[in-house]
Amino acid sequence: MRVSVAVLAGGQSRRMGRDKAFLSVGGKPVIQRVFERVAPLSDDLILVTNTPDKYAAYTDYRIVGDVHPGKGSLGGVYSALIAARHPHCLIVACDMPFLNTRLLKYLARLARFWDYDVVVPVISGRWETMHAVYSKRCLDPIEECLRRGKLRVCDFFEKVRLCVVEPDRLERFDPFLRSFLNMNTPEEWRALQHIAEANA
Repeated sequence: MRVSVAVLAGGQSRRMGRDKAFLSVGGKPVIQRVFERVAPLSDDLILVTNTPDKYAAYTDYRIVGDVHPGKGSLGGVYSALIAARHPHCLIVACDMPFLNTRLLKYLARLARFWDYDVVVPVISGRWETMHAVYSKRCLDPIEECLRRGKLRVCDFFEKVRLCVVEPDRLERFDPFLRSFLNMNTPEEWRALQHIAEANA
């Protein structure tokens, strides 16, 4: 598929107390589970991180740092789009152990076929911006938000051609919507471990 894929690993894991990307779920580091699910989708794999030494073993990925450090997830999306070799870039977070490759491929196809600027799932009124596809046409409106200090990823959506993907379409590929589970606290990590064990 002619789409880039970027994994954002820029968080500081304050609530977890340690680097969540390397915590084990289902017997593997979460970051490895993420990479295994997104690798079949692209010939252009990007890891956005400001701690590249930690990821030196992952040689299939181009590792890039934040263009504007300290700008949160929006800065990570901007950095991924700058680095992307294709017009669209699928962007996911590093702490989502149950990503569904078929669902991600569907989102990427929506973006490419209809030439949307953003294809983003919405679940219970919440934008799933770290499980979405963005086009390079988003760069200018994102840059404007960064200059103005508006750092929510959704702050630029009104400026672009947007496709909202509702749960009924997501559930065709992922009936329990486990793709969107992530882990920010030790409690969430334990819950995901239990899910992985139950589905082993």
